[in-house]
Amino acid sequence: MTAMEVTPLDEFMARAEGAVVTIGAYDGVHLGHQAVLRLVRELATARGHEAVCVTFDRHPAEVVRPKSAPKQLTALEQKVELLAATGFVDRTCVVHFDEARSKEAAEDFVRDELVGRLGARLVIVGADFHFGHRRHGNVRLLEQMGAELGFEVLGLGLVPIEGEHSGLPYSSTEIRRLVSVGRVREAAALYARPPRPHEVWGTVETGDRRGRELGFPTANVAVASRICLPADGIYAGTYVTPDGVERPAAISLGRRPTFYEAQETSLLEAHLLDFDGDLYGQPARVRFVERLRGEERFDSIDALVAQMTDDCARAAEIVQAHLAGR
Repeated sequence: MTAMEVTPLDEFMARAEGAVVTIGAYDGVHLGHQAVLRLVRELATARGHEAVCVTFDRHPAEVVRPKSAPKQLTALEQKVELLAATGFVDRTCVVHFDEARSKEAAEDFVRDELVGRLGARLVIVGADFHFGHRRHGNVRLLEQMGAELGFEVLGLGLVPIEGEHSGLPYSSTEIRRLVSVGRVREAAALYARPPRPHEVWGTVETGDRRGRELGFPTANVAVASRICLPADGIYAGTYVTPDGVERPAAISLGRRPTFYEAQETSLLEAHLLDFDGDLYGQPARVRFVERLRGEERFDSIDALVAQMTDDCARAAEIVQAHLAGR
């Protein structure tokens, strides 16, 4: 993996060789993103520039239109890790997006930040890219200002999906749609090759210990509300413990209707199939490999335990095949 420097925009200093700059949310760092970053790397190398990715600490829509902002596929730290893993980026510049930034004129961003701070010589963005106050900035404005300020612009369309989803684009929106209905195996194929399961980061909290009472202790993982979770149900997946070990898990996401009449939010619980240590208060990474079934209400505890036993056996088989096939 190529080392990648991460710098807040306000601390970023352009280098003498200039930069090929790409700007975007890069949520999920999926195959479409990777194709763009590969192009950035190739052009930067050919021209003797550094490869710079500009992204945001939260999606701009969370500030501009919070009620309709999309759930995020990746937390910032997770996204930065994935960007580094591509090996295509020299430096990632993180823009703190707040109310003040949302009111910045597009022309000011180009002059002060893109040219003055980032040293852009070539800017690569999506063809539908918009930026600045009231989304006034677009590819055409970049091209006009580039002619004046000495940088080129390349606006790219979405990368089309091959195979089963032929005709659709690789996009965060499509992955988010698949995840939200539980089609996590299909989403994984759009993230990366080989497939990369949808992953959420969180912290283990103390729960009501019902799983332990039933013989299936679980780690209750609290995930930020802005993160996209799959549809409620039971999943085969893996759980990465703080020591970096990826362990097979049976994952429950839901309202636990067997025990509660109504719950306001879904609870994410992971039963690690080969571990029984203390995880309270520790960071967790949960990866969803395949949905086993929807959430159900059982008439008896015995029926629930029998189903959980079957779920764990199926999860073990699926995860074993998944890990062996990577």
